[in-house]
Amino acid sequence: STFDVAVVGAGIVGLASARELVRRHPSLAFAVLEKEKELAHHQSGHNSGVIHSGIYYKPGSLKAKLCVQGAALCYEYCDQKGIPYKQCGKLIVAVEQDEIPRLKALYERGLQNNVRGLKLIGAKEIQAKEPFCRGLMALDSPYTGIVNYKQVAQSYAEDFQEAGGTILTDFEVTNMEMAKESSSENEDGKAVFCPSFTTGEEIYCRHIVTCAGLYSDRLSEISGCSPEPRIVPFRGDYLVLKPEKCYMVKGNIYPVPNPRFPFLGFHFTPRMDGSVWLGPNAVLAFKREGYKLFDFSTGDFFDAVTYSGLWKLVLRNLSYGLSEIYRACFLSAQVKQLQKFIPEVTINDVLRGPSGVRAQALDSDGNLVDDFVFDGGSGDIGSRILHVRNAPSPAATSSLAIAKMIADEVKRRFEL
Repeated sequence: STFDVAVVGAGIVGLASARELVRRHPSLAFAVLEKEKELAHHQSGHNSGVIHSGIYYKPGSLKAKLCVQGAALCYEYCDQKGIPYKQCGKLIVAVEQDEIPRLKALYERGLQNNVRGLKLIGAKEIQAKEPFCRGLMALDSPYTGIVNYKQVAQSYAEDFQEAGGTILTDFEVTNMEMAKESSSENEDGKAVFCPSFTTGEEIYCRHIVTCAGLYSDRLSEISGCSPEPRIVPFRGDYLVLKPEKCYMVKGNIYPVPNPRFPFLGFHFTPRMDGSVWLGPNAVLAFKREGYKLFDFSTGDFFDAVTYSGLWKLVLRNLSYGLSEIYRACFLSAQVKQLQKFIPEVTINDVLRGPSGVRAQALDSDGNLVDDFVFDGGSGDIGSRILHVRNAPSPAATSSLAIAKMIADEVKRRFEL
């Protein structure tokens, strides 16, 4: 159980990174450590399945760069592996006059980010693409698509194992420390890590890359890194259209985002299985991996509500937060949001659907950490570790591009 590099976390980013590393360094020994019994069990298996095109993100940011690169790589990979996807497109629809300037600004941003095929369309063209949708103007993104990311992640895992990598499930990393001197050298005389696990098992490795999603801050702290940015979990609850009503939606339909509020708002998302998801909302989750309304963890709840950054965020967005809670409780309030775009949708056409939990990184001033964050520690342990501290949406879309960047950074830091 001795490895050159261990990747902690078998979500889509961890698996993509492990795959890239073993392909670049086939003579080294790599492991992926996952605390669950199955792969891609949390954020990677509970997302909307959208292949994003890179419209929303600040030009020059890692999000913008990696999303545009990652979307192209995702389509190419799916073609190579025979993984089904649909390039069904997306309309970002303005339904009020005051949304049109924001929509045009979004169009300019998308052009700066080199998003392919973007164009502004009017009401008639909206109906030509989405016959049941109503709007004044829309931004048409024809290269936005959908895919089953759990299937993509599983394919990454198969590539990794075929290249000689080892995946260890049911392995929860609870500590990282330098191995005792008597056992701290491997064949080439280099000091190694000794992560310990709740099962009592141990492995030794020269270097660690963490891609731990909802637990990225806790693993970072274990290795002596700064406690910030802190992860605060937000649960997103979806509705689903009844099967007999799915004909009303052909592609993704999104609202124009309001820069005063932290999340994108309700949207219509077709799925690979033919269903249509509606939403999500965004409410504080009382458990980091709590997908049900009454899931609760004392430790996770205490961590969130004692963090000053959360309270600053809440106070700045109090009316928005209360509205989200109200909509979470009352189905009719959610349907009212949907009717702005498709008036024919009624409360009788929808059912409560699945939920996901977003690992939202927050700083102590209550600002959402919007871009990717990569961090290393200090001292003996810190010099041997690379943390992916924040990999927000569109991380699944960007996974292959993120993996290339992580592999570059691993080579630079660890001199592989």
